[in-house]
Amino acid sequence: MNRQAFETRLRALVAQAKSDITNTGCVGCEACTSCADCTFCIRGKGLQRCSYCTDCADCRDSHHCEKSSLLDGCSHTLDSVHCVRSNYLIRSQQCADCNYCFGCVGLSRKDFHILNEPYDRSSYFALTQALMQELGIKAHG
Repeated sequence: MNRQAFETRLRALVAQAKSDITNTGCVGCEACTSCADCTFCIRGKGLQRCSYCTDCADCRDSHHCEKSSLLDGCSHTLDSVHCVRSNYLIRSQQCADCNYCFGCVGLSRKDFHILNEPYDRSSYFALTQALMQELGIKAHG
């Protein structure tokens, strides 16, 4: 096999994978495409082993997430991107091993942060409740 034959075959395989929107092993999912082993997700795309996720894309092993993408091992996120092993994130990006972060970017092993600044637990919930109302964000459950 020469370089040209390899590149041609590789492009064909990539195109075939992109065009396959079949779900495999999913249960109770609605309007999902290219998902595998998911349960009760809605409008998911490219999800793997996720459950109860809505309007999410390219996530793995995540649960109860909404409007999020590129998550790995997260739960209860909203409008978050490229986070791993994190929970209860809202509008956060590139966070790892974090819990209860709102509008945070690039944090690792942090809890109760808003815009990358630390807060005590009660202040965090009071401020995020007000922020969510101001920003028109509905609490997810």
